[in-house]
Amino acid sequence: MAYQYLTMLDVSKINGSDAAVGLIEENLIVAPEAAMFPARTIAGTSFKTLIRSALPTSQFRNVNEGVEPTKSTYINKLVETFYLDQQMELDVAAAQGDELGEAHAQMTEADGHGRAALQKIGAQVWYGTGSGGDAKGFPGAVAVVDSAFVTDAGGTTANTGSSVYGVKLGTKFCELIFGRNTVLNVGQWRQQTITRASKEMTAWKNSLEGWIGASWVNKNALCRIKKLTADSGKGLTDTLLGKAISILPVGYDPDYWFMTKRSREQLRASRTATNPTGAPAPLPTDAFGIPIIITDSLLNIESLSL
Repeated sequence: MAYQYLTMLDVSKINGSDAAVGLIEENLIVAPEAAMFPARTIAGTSFKTLIRSALPTSQFRNVNEGVEPTKSTYINKLVETFYLDQQMELDVAAAQGDELGEAHAQMTEADGHGRAALQKIGAQVWYGTGSGGDAKGFPGAVAVVDSAFVTDAGGTTANTGSSVYGVKLGTKFCELIFGRNTVLNVGQWRQQTITRASKEMTAWKNSLEGWIGASWVNKNALCRIKKLTADSGKGLTDTLLGKAISILPVGYDPDYWFMTKRSREQLRASRTATNPTGAPAPLPTDAFGIPIIITDSLLNIESLSL
């Protein structure tokens, strides 16, 4: 049985944030990263973690012959969280017009913000502060993946690229971090006078807020296939996936492949049907025993410079 980790939803439940639990649970389908990545809270908004960057040297020796002592090499890495803030406003007149009641109107509005928050987190996981992400958020996989673990598919049509990431998850590898001992905070709806076009009206106000970051602490836990396009021969194949994991150190094969639907279809089309009728190969659910996770957080319009 595969290892299981606390996720964003689990941590939210543990912290007893009922409103946030409902929003996360309702909307997880739009951002599988929030469902798959381990998550934990920290007391503050950042922390330092110790990383062993090199092992000591080990060697044999002859009898009565000494060896020089050696040691591990360590570095400290700062992991930071960044503030996600979504303000909600709902005209009381619009809320009163909901046949199911004002509470239903508020819940509907909050649900939309919850969906948007998870989509934002999902995109940030991959694109970070660059194109496709948010410059004020946390660093993403595209910036932290080691260049030695990047496989180039060779696509050439500008702004039609996509990436596939192989990720090994866990506290010592990759996880989501939430600051101030909470996940996403949803406040109480309150009536407040707001101004629109220099005119006042009464509205319900609320917010969805939280400190969020990603901890990428082991360079061997992430690999990428880039420049996957619709160009002939430049789509995803088992050959590319096999190459991606072959350059990782032993013991660091990914737990999951994350990819778009287009990449999955390219992989399916590259496989030879093995059934007697010659029907097309089925949609793949794994590659080399590693499950495939489909996400809209990855794009099919990536710049080839990423």
